[in-house]
Amino acid sequence: MAGRATGDRARERRTLQVAVVAAIVLLVAVVWLSRSDSPYEVTARFASASGVSKGGLVKVAGRRVGTVERISLSDDGQAELRLRITDDAVTPLRRGTIAALRTPGLSSIAGKYVDLRIPSGTGAEIPEGGVLGRTQTTSSVDLDAFFNLFDERTRAGLRKVVRGSGEMTKDRELLANEGWKYLSPSLAASQRLFRELGDDRAVLERFVVDSARLVTNVAARRTDVTKLVDGLADTTQAIASRDDELSDAIGQLPDFLRTADTTFANLRGTVGDLDGLLADTKPVAPKLRATAAQLRPFAAESVPTLRSLASLARRPGAGNDLVELYRAFPALRDIATKKAERNGQERDGSLPAAAAALREAREPLGFLRAYGVELTGWFDDFGHSGIYDGFGNASRVETVIAPTKTLLDLLPLPASLTQGLLKQTLSVQRDRCPGAMERPAPDGSNPWKPTPEFACDPSEKPIG
Repeated sequence: MAGRATGDRARERRTLQVAVVAAIVLLVAVVWLSRSDSPYEVTARFASASGVSKGGLVKVAGRRVGTVERISLSDDGQAELRLRITDDAVTPLRRGTIAALRTPGLSSIAGKYVDLRIPSGTGAEIPEGGVLGRTQTTSSVDLDAFFNLFDERTRAGLRKVVRGSGEMTKDRELLANEGWKYLSPSLAASQRLFRELGDDRAVLERFVVDSARLVTNVAARRTDVTKLVDGLADTTQAIASRDDELSDAIGQLPDFLRTADTTFANLRGTVGDLDGLLADTKPVAPKLRATAAQLRPFAAESVPTLRSLASLARRPGAGNDLVELYRAFPALRDIATKKAERNGQERDGSLPAAAAALREAREPLGFLRAYGVELTGWFDDFGHSGIYDGFGNASRVETVIAPTKTLLDLLPLPASLTQGLLKQTLSVQRDRCPGAMERPAPDGSNPWKPTPEFACDPSEKPIG
């Protein structure tokens, strides 16, 4: 009886295990079938969906991953495309996914497909039924819309360019095709460039607006542009007329390029030495962030100053900017350097006349140069303001009494002394040497006679 009971319990356990495994298999099957019945779908909003039809392809990196299930119009007039993604390798889509309409070729304007660009990394998932807004979609531009930007005259010129290109490659199609192969890397790089420009629409818009302003400003200065073109034509013609010298310069280019190649090869070692410099600057580079942060307000405050400088260079009106000042230089040059009829007589320019006057004044100025100290002292005496004390302005007063008069009822000076003082007072000293205004120094440095023939008398000195 005990063995039979043990066998019954073993059979019950096996039956229970089989039931659990069957339930798990059934659950997995239900989940799989539910996913197969309800594929992943999102809605993409485009400004225009011309050329896209229901059932159109959805691709990632050129590989088909789904189809366009429905095309509708939103309340704000945008095209809404319901995209069904059937490739589990790309679902669910990540935030940052870009949907762009592409044309498979130039043979037809229809048959456009949706190209999905999946971002790198692990961003947040877009849930089932999510929406790719206008900032995450790019509509294609049809050729007819592009050509409608131009007027009839421009379109006629473009037709001539296309036809001329056809005539140019006529009977040379194979060679032209071989040549186009070399453009593939450049075209691919250009495609990446324009794609980046399209992603940053704010920068692209500023670029277009600034370009329009530039073209407008250039058009407003068409006269100056014409003069520039004429000047370039004259320059080119002058260069072409010196064909011998130009040929000689071109002939020397190979030697120059070989020397430059050697120089650049020698720079490789220098570039290697720069690695140490760069390694030493790495600790310092983060500290420059604080300096850059301080320079940012300075740059912002410099904008009005730079605008003022621009108006200083050029502004409406006459005789009020640097451009017109520059235009006045030729007339100033003529007055300064060229001879002209002035006051009824042919006279030299101001600079040659000034040079001649300075040559004639060299001797008088050389004589006066030695008396510079006395002249400076004279200016200094009359160039000072009054003195001050604790009560405000003050002055010094000195009483001078003639020595020949009585002082405080004293007797007059002796006659011999009176005559001596009178003789010194009336003495006339008109040929004093430089430094003779002061009494002679102990070292004999004054009075000073610069040269033996200098017109001064060292004996003329202050009295006493």
